[in-house]
Amino acid sequence: MSAKQGFALLLAAVVASPFALGIGLVLFLTASEEDKADDIGGGFVPVGGQLRIGPGFVPAEYAGLIEQAAAACDQGLSPAVLAAQIKAESAFRPSAISRRADGTPIAYGISQFIPGTWATWGVDGNGDGRKDPMTPADAIPAQGRMMCALLRDARKHPEYNGSPTELALAGYNAGWGRVEQYRGVPPASFANGETNSYVKAIMADVARLTAPDTSGTPGMHGGWTKPVNAAVTTGYHVPGGMWSSGYHTGIDFPVDVGTPVRSIGPATVISSGNGGAYGNQVVLRHPDGVFSQYAHLSRLDVREGQTVPGGQVIGLSGNTGNSSGPHLHMEVRTGPAYGSDISPVPYLRSKGVTL
Repeated sequence: MSAKQGFALLLAAVVASPFALGIGLVLFLTASEEDKADDIGGGFVPVGGQLRIGPGFVPAEYAGLIEQAAAACDQGLSPAVLAAQIKAESAFRPSAISRRADGTPIAYGISQFIPGTWATWGVDGNGDGRKDPMTPADAIPAQGRMMCALLRDARKHPEYNGSPTELALAGYNAGWGRVEQYRGVPPASFANGETNSYVKAIMADVARLTAPDTSGTPGMHGGWTKPVNAAVTTGYHVPGGMWSSGYHTGIDFPVDVGTPVRSIGPATVISSGNGGAYGNQVVLRHPDGVFSQYAHLSRLDVREGQTVPGGQVIGLSGNTGNSSGPHLHMEVRTGPAYGSDISPVPYLRSKGVTL
């Protein structure tokens, strides 16, 4: 463990509420979603789904435990969030022990519980009569249990800065009291940016640890289709202080960088280029006068004025603009510009497309 991680663990143990867990912090900086200070907010997460298993991803021996812990939560806890946390905490090492500079142990096991927090959240997951933070079969369900409670609290505060998952991660790291104090994810000025960076690092890793949909290209329905073959994560009009409008203006799909993005229907390209916070974007006008927008692309494959059929590849998904990780943000609009959004789901259903 690095000296900076050791400092973060000591700080967590000193300042965190009883809700908090002492953990090692990884400092990976990424950009975040559309419109908020400190680059926090709008984090998309797959609610369900399977984990990507293998070298560099999730070890097979822990994937089942992680998915079961997520499924036991009634708050929409993503297994990829738990996996990304474990990766940041211990790199999937059940024998990991974090220590102070003088060698005194602080946090234990694959999920890096401190003794006080383990006393609250520890479980006997394997039924051997012991609650052991060094046993993954105990620690991973306990981690899921704690995160589920934090998500439940987070959903009560849509006005806070951060999505429910980001708020829960911040509470897991610094204590829910700090989330309440800052009315959201603590800013970079708190604790040398440790909590803020921790949340960003995990959110950036979520899509990477989620198994991609391998069922092929989206099916066509009378010339209309989904833009990518993936499930919707963050839905339309999800409220929150992380968006300048007060709510999410589109829908998000968790796909890797380079995934082909297709026109949802026959259209004329209205614009193709830089969209500011949306990154590289394409805006299309469909024959019924409705517009669709595709954001955060890594590559643009169409030009303004071009006519495209439904299902044509218009670009590749990416992580450009203010984005918390690789994904496709798509909007349906009554006009070409921001602020004219309508719900994409009933619109696509009216064309025979089910999300």
